[in-house]
Amino acid sequence: MKKRIVSIELLRILAMMMVVMLHYLSKGELLTPLTEEFSTGAYITWLLEAFSIVAVNVYMLISGYFLVESGFKAGRLAELVCQVLFYSLLIPPILMAVGILEPEQLTVYRLLQYLFPNQMSHYWFITAYVIMYLLSPVLAAGARQLGQRQLRNMILLLLLFFSVSKSVLPVKLEIDNEGYDGLWFVCVFLVAAYMRLYGIPFLQKGKRAAMCYLGSCMLIYGLTLGVRLLYLKTGRLGNFIHAPYEYNHILNLFAAISLFYAFSAWKLSGEKFMGKVILRVAPYTLGVYLLHEHIDLRMLWPHWLGATLKCSFWALVLRAFGSVLLVFTVGILVDMARGALFDTAKKLFRRLRNLN
Repeated sequence: MKKRIVSIELLRILAMMMVVMLHYLSKGELLTPLTEEFSTGAYITWLLEAFSIVAVNVYMLISGYFLVESGFKAGRLAELVCQVLFYSLLIPPILMAVGILEPEQLTVYRLLQYLFPNQMSHYWFITAYVIMYLLSPVLAAGARQLGQRQLRNMILLLLLFFSVSKSVLPVKLEIDNEGYDGLWFVCVFLVAAYMRLYGIPFLQKGKRAAMCYLGSCMLIYGLTLGVRLLYLKTGRLGNFIHAPYEYNHILNLFAAISLFYAFSAWKLSGEKFMGKVILRVAPYTLGVYLLHEHIDLRMLWPHWLGATLKCSFWALVLRAFGSVLLVFTVGILVDMARGALFDTAKKLFRRLRNLN
């Protein structure tokens, strides 16, 4: 059994909380369009967005960092598919039973999203992750075989094509999917593989890495507000305003790498109480995503929790962080129950197989 790194597992927990924050802000309609006038609350929510937007890249860096050494496991993929189906298929009947989901909403297309969540991009992250995971044996073997110089050059060329170009050119590129696809996840996997095999010395000091994360997030925020101001005055660069907040923007990736190194330099013991709690909770973080981002729930729960810009500064901040903590806690508890159910099913299956 592989040894888990407590600080990285803590980062996994933080990344999922950031994901919940991103969805609370966007699905709760708290992000005022960048082309419109801002209230004080709008500046706050876009700042929270800037510090949370690294979440997806961080989650993928963690996966790639360990996959490059552990390799592909068909059983893990099967378990992931079953976990996704558990949420995809179980939530709709529950919502119908309590009157939230109406029978007329169950179109053929919606049923296909329940039955084939990966192929129908019910959860875009899972669809992209599965593509990356299927390719991971080839990617990991290639990363090890190429050597440091060739791997570094290949990554630089890929980033130039998929990240740097969209980060500096003030136009919408036709190939740019903003990081919402398996191809970008492949790029992040290779970056993580390089980090695992060779490291990035500049970021291996924790304080420096933490400052780079903070600085990159503030640059994302500041650059966006700067381009926004230019747009409001001239009407130009409207398609470029949101670019720094996209997953494949170079600042986003650098901030994610920096945050990863900041946590990896943090030495935490798995023998102490906090370490044990982290190691206990971290494996269930994906369930938080599968629950709150279900297609029938994703647009509802932020409003159930009272998402609004019409409140004071402290009320807005406390409501945002309180909602994130609540959703995360509920998601962890639900997935723990799911995990216990799956473990029981596995034991029963083994017993039946032994009887035969």
